[in-house]
Amino acid sequence: MADKTPPADDKTAPTREERLALRLRENLRRRKAQARAMGAAPGDESSET
Repeated sequence: MADKTPPADDKTAPTREERLALRLRENLRRRKAQARAMGAAPGDESSET
């Protein structure tokens, strides 16, 4: 039983990678909302679906 299992309270302490992923998603959502609010200038994220 020497396997490396995360602690039971892993949900309260996300890993660095999880925190970064969360911040990335929040940042992308915020930027997309900002672009929509500004009318999304031609060429700016207009290729995204």
